[in-house]
Amino acid sequence: MALETLLVKFKTAISNSFDSVPPKLLKKKPSFKSKRNVDVLAFEIAGVMSKLLHLFHSLSDATIVRIRNDAVTLEGVRKIISNDESFLLGLACAEFAESLRLIANSVTRLSHRCEDSDLRSFHRAFLEFADSGRDPNGWALSGPKETDAKFRKMERYVTLTATLHREMEELSVLENGFRKALIFSHHGNSSEGNEGSLGIGKEQKIYELQQKICWQRQEVKDLKDRSLWSRSFDGVVLLLVRFCFTVLARIKVVFGIGHSVPCLSPSLSTSATVYPSDQNPTSCHEFISGSLERFELEEIKEGLGSGFFESNSKLLKPPPSTLGAVALALHYANLIIVLEKMIKSPHLIGVDARDDLYGMLPSSIRLGLRARLKGVGFCASDPVLAGEWREALGRILGWLSPLAHNMIKWQNERSVEQQNLVPKTNVLLLQTLFFANKDKTEAAITELLVGLNYIWRFEREMTAKALFGCANFNGLIKHS
Repeated sequence: MALETLLVKFKTAISNSFDSVPPKLLKKKPSFKSKRNVDVLAFEIAGVMSKLLHLFHSLSDATIVRIRNDAVTLEGVRKIISNDESFLLGLACAEFAESLRLIANSVTRLSHRCEDSDLRSFHRAFLEFADSGRDPNGWALSGPKETDAKFRKMERYVTLTATLHREMEELSVLENGFRKALIFSHHGNSSEGNEGSLGIGKEQKIYELQQKICWQRQEVKDLKDRSLWSRSFDGVVLLLVRFCFTVLARIKVVFGIGHSVPCLSPSLSTSATVYPSDQNPTSCHEFISGSLERFELEEIKEGLGSGFFESNSKLLKPPPSTLGAVALALHYANLIIVLEKMIKSPHLIGVDARDDLYGMLPSSIRLGLRARLKGVGFCASDPVLAGEWREALGRILGWLSPLAHNMIKWQNERSVEQQNLVPKTNVLLLQTLFFANKDKTEAAITELLVGLNYIWRFEREMTAKALFGCANFNGLIKHS
């Protein structure tokens, strides 16, 4: 009976703990006009904050220098996308602007819940700053020290809020386990009809679980006090708003657009500013306007408008001649990667693999492949020609493969499953197959297929000759 009494006490205690509501939560739910904390919206806000921090980090001096010196000079980019540096830099600027626009949309939804009327007008003020550079509220951070301090503060909030989420999940697991242990112990004790050593063991287990729950609740409480959870809602939204303005100002500084705020952190050196050349500096407005001539600038004026974000969004729309326009960029990236693996190990290609590869080819490539293979004999026994094909395929893959792998990385980072995570790389669309010319890409893939066809047949013929020679040698030994 002692164990049963103890179990009843435990059940009563834990029931009261789960079902009771603290007095402060029994009060009337505050309206949006009331002073309030972030509470459960902390996790959504932390996601927005993470993306904003990553975008700002992507605009660092080192990344911008890499874009100027490496990304736009990739051999594959120059061969099948464009060799116009101004156009490519315009694409880079447009992608950064589009990423910021999407983040700002999330901040706008949050700002509508603010008490402060200026914060509720964030969207209008943000567009005005983007188009004219006017910042009547002084929201753009004005110096490196202030920017670095806010950056570190947001990083700390994101880390603490992520930890809070994990600890709350752990608490939920412990509480569910405690409930199950109580039920199991109560039913088990009733069926045993005594309180032997097994009952004492159950009592100890329940006590230990209860202690873990108490410790876990205290940990959660401490994290709530230190994370976004207990921060003022308006204060946190203001932090997001000011950093949106600061990132936009950073983009303007990096790409040489006027109306930007100087002295952003990290301080931008002259060498890190994106210009087509040191001798002939050109603003990003010129990048964009020059690039948009390719995509019918008149459509922007008639449709989306000529604002900063509208112009950049239009620039990111691929022209009809590109893989992005026909939704083949990702498919061709996978095809190129399959070809890369086959070319490295042609002797391992079986009949099924060849059929699967052929099934991946669109009709346009199949037609081109048939035309290229017309008149080609079935004999592939020339080792010199096989070596030349291997070198040619290596050269093609040297510039084509990086774009294919970048396409996969870019897509994976923006998939539905990954959208709430911070991207791990800084791959830009201009480094992928998205803007690649369809005809040029298909010509390169066709060349890979023709070369693979030859070296595959060469490997088979060499293997067949080796086996034939081995069979003849065995036959000679047998008859000797």
